[in-house]
Amino acid sequence: MKKLSNIFAAAAVSVMLTGCGIYNKYEQNTPTPADVFGVGQDVPQTDEQQSIAQMSWREFFTDPLLQQLIEQVLANNTDLNAARIAVEKSEASLKAAKLAYLPSLFFAPQGTIASFDGNRATKTYDLPLQLSMDLDVFGSITNKKRAAKAVLLQAQMQQEAVRANLISVTAQQYFLLQVLDRQLEVLIQTDSLWNESLQTEKALWENGKAYSTAVNQMEASYLSVKTLIVDTRRYIRSVENAICKLLAVSPQHINRQPWGSSVLHHAEAQGDAAQQMFDTKYLKLGVPAMMLENRPDIRMANHAMEEAFYNTQAARSAFYPNITLNGTAGWTNSAGGMIVDPGKLLLTAIGQLTQPIFARGRLIANKKIAQLTEEDLKKKYVQTVINAGNQVNEAMADCMAAREKNMYYMRQVQVLREAYAGTHELMDNGKASYIEVLTAQDALLDAQLDQAMNMYEASEAVIALYIALGGGSK
Repeated sequence: MKKLSNIFAAAAVSVMLTGCGIYNKYEQNTPTPADVFGVGQDVPQTDEQQSIAQMSWREFFTDPLLQQLIEQVLANNTDLNAARIAVEKSEASLKAAKLAYLPSLFFAPQGTIASFDGNRATKTYDLPLQLSMDLDVFGSITNKKRAAKAVLLQAQMQQEAVRANLISVTAQQYFLLQVLDRQLEVLIQTDSLWNESLQTEKALWENGKAYSTAVNQMEASYLSVKTLIVDTRRYIRSVENAICKLLAVSPQHINRQPWGSSVLHHAEAQGDAAQQMFDTKYLKLGVPAMMLENRPDIRMANHAMEEAFYNTQAARSAFYPNITLNGTAGWTNSAGGMIVDPGKLLLTAIGQLTQPIFARGRLIANKKIAQLTEEDLKKKYVQTVINAGNQVNEAMADCMAAREKNMYYMRQVQVLREAYAGTHELMDNGKASYIEVLTAQDALLDAQLDQAMNMYEASEAVIALYIALGGGSK
């Protein structure tokens, strides 16, 4: 017992001399750029409570069919299930790290039969319970436990990141289906109109008022619409199959509403549904601090720095003594040089202190590697914040560009529709050539298809902004 007291006294003196630095808790103090968004003055920034990042995905996506689809994806997706399993593995590792404070207990019975020079065999047995316990005097167990908790937090953030990405991809694919439906509707309407033009041109040719080349050109243009209809239907099938992969189900039809039925989150908006969807006055950013609190990748980078910090602390702890208590309690019939029957109770207790002196450079190398890892992760954290701000800036710029282009497309479609109708009427009266009609109808179709695709790009930008600000992770 006196030896054990000496060991504890030496450990206490060592702690007082070396300080408690190896027990310090992690604090995030890595400086980051102040204006990470870098947006212009015409972008509305509000306080944290008004940021769209604070909205749950059910509030942000108001389409009930889309909500149902997202719920199915989150319930069935294989990647999200893998992320959940990774969290459960990390939880098990953390539980094991917490139990490292407790002693280990083993039952280790053994027996021996021995005979010397042909004499009668002797039988001995031991029925001990062996106990071993590491005293966490220098923080080795504590730092490993804290590092394990940081690993768990990273796994949870990774799960949130996968969740947000699935929500984003599902919503984007859903809106793409809506826009493709809109484009298909335009193409079918165009197919009907161009067929009328073709029949008119054929009638003019039969009456000697047009050349066969005009009929051929009209028919070729009409057939090109037919091929676009086939391509669009095939594209729709491809997008539906991509959504089915997210759902982890076999290919099938995806139910959706027509474009413009739901306008994302801002129900207070009035007017054109397409314009509402990406009108920047309804897109509240919040402040950069909000992004730091909501984005899973930034929180994950922070917890990675936390893990590295505790790994460095553990590497420092390895330079200090390791104190272990071992004890045995049980029955034995071996009493030194004689055998007793029945067996007797045996108790032993051993205290051991191991102070590293020379470990062939392993401890120094481990500490250096841990410090360099910590330094590297600090720089990566800053870059993660910068990348996040860049994503917000890009998404906001896309929203503003789509809003501006939408006004031009609306006017362009209007004037081209009038030009097509006027040109067709002139051709019917022999005052315009078929080439003018072809040019007018091609320009109208391209503008209508471009307008629909701009709507999708706008919705894609709004979704990207929502995710970039940290939305959709919960």
